[in-house]
Formats: sequence, structure tokens, C-alpha cells
Amino acid sequence: MKGKQSAIGVIMALLIISGGMILYLNNRGSTNRSETISKSSTSSLRQSSGATIVNQPISAPQLQKSNSAWRNGYGTRSDGADTNSRNTPTRRLTADAKSIIIYFSRSGSTELLASKVAQRTNADILEIVVKDTYAANYESTLARANLERENGTYPELNMQVPDLSQYDTVYLGYPIWAMTLSHPMRSFLTTYGSRLTNKQIAPFMTQGGYGQGDSVQQIRQILRQAGASNNTYINALVVDGNKVDRADKQVDRWTKQVNTDK
Repeated sequence: MKGKQSAIGVIMALLIISGGMILYLNNRGSTNRSETISKSSTSSLRQSSGATIVNQPISAPQLQKSNSAWRNGYGTRSDGADTNSRNTPTRRLTADAKSIIIYFSRSGSTELLASKVAQRTNADILEIVVKDTYAANYESTLARANLERENGTYPELNMQVPDLSQYDTVYLGYPIWAMTLSHPMRSFLTTYGSRLTNKQIAPFMTQGGYGQGDSVQQIRQILRQAGASNNTYINALVVDGNKVDRADKQVDRWTKQVNTDK
């Protein structure tokens, strides 16, 4: 009976990073180490999805994994540089574009989704870059993200943001972490949200099986607090982190909706 009560007393907190992180906490708040972290081989981390973004290859080791093997993204590794160990941060800015994709990706799924949106919209693209990138190791990233969330100290950005006044539509791409916005996107909106006044906001995200959480509500709240006003919002595009390569029809429908609702 004591064992059963102990099991019932376990509180599961979910932290989903680029398609999935699950953190188990006991009733004292300490990490349960009984779960092992699956490690992808170096070759799988370097394996390209076959897609590119601004002529750079996109790698996402979780693609092609079955749901049972993926385990809602639990243990997903990254390249240790938020997709940029071999690439330069994605940046395509033109004089005539009326829409821009602003995204963050830790392990490649959201970057692949951003590339699919870009193909269908010809939007400019700007990758969110933090000064201290997240670790390749799942557990290390997990610990850092939990600490950031608990302390309310989100990552410092390391990027130059252009004048955004030319854009009518802003696509915001991010992975879901702990049923809400990933921390780099939160930092971006807090820092630069005032520049998003009078924009159509189109959120898209990768997740680990638990949906969009309160991420869109958080976007609305942060933009209001930053001083942005007169925004309109498109229903979010939500894709499983291990299935982005199979999401073409879903992306087609969603981008058409964005264009229709302008």
C-alpha cells in the first residue's frame, strides 16, 4: 500500500523541447533518475532531413521515429548549438516581403516546419539566437529550462532584429516547452514585442503529444505587456515533432488560411 501511495504521490511535470521533454518530479520536487535518457548516435544527429532553409541543411534526429520509439520526444538530443553547430543562424531579409517567419528551434523539428512555411509564403526568415545555446544532452537542457522557468530568468538573445514595419504578417515558430512557449521565444517577444503592433500573428509549433498548451495566450499577454496593439491572430499550426516531414498537407491548409484571413 505504501508503494502504491508513493506512486500516486509522484507529480509529473511536462517539459517538451522541440517536440518533447518529460520531467518526472517526486513530491519533494527532485528529479526521478529511474528514467534513462536515450542517446542518439553521432551519425543520426548529423543525418539531414533532406530539406534546406536558406540553402543550409536541416537535421532533426527525431524524424522517422515511431511514436513508441520517440516517447513524446523524451531524450531528444540536439547539435548543442540550437541547429547551428554547422550552419549560420538563418536570416533572409528582403526589401519587398510583406511577411516574416521568426522562429526558434533546438533540435531541428521547428526549423523544418519553418522551412515548409517559407516555401509556401516566400516570407523573409529570422532565426532566434540566444547567447548561451542549449545543451545537446536532453537532461542538461531539462535542468536548465526548469531553473529558468522557476526563477523567471529567460535566456539573453544574441541577434540583430531588423525594422519590422514593412511586414503585415508575422509567423512565430517555436517548440512547446512545459505546455507553453519555449523560453527563447518568450525572450524575443518580451524584448521586441513592441515592434509587432498592427501585425497579423500566425503561430506555428512542434509539440510532443500534449498540444499547444497556453502558448498562444502567452503570446497575446506578452505582446500586450510589451506595448503592442491592434494585432489579429490566426489559429495555430500544431505538428508532432517526429512527424514534421509528413506535414505538407497540414501546412498547405494552414498557410492558405493565413492568406485568406488577411
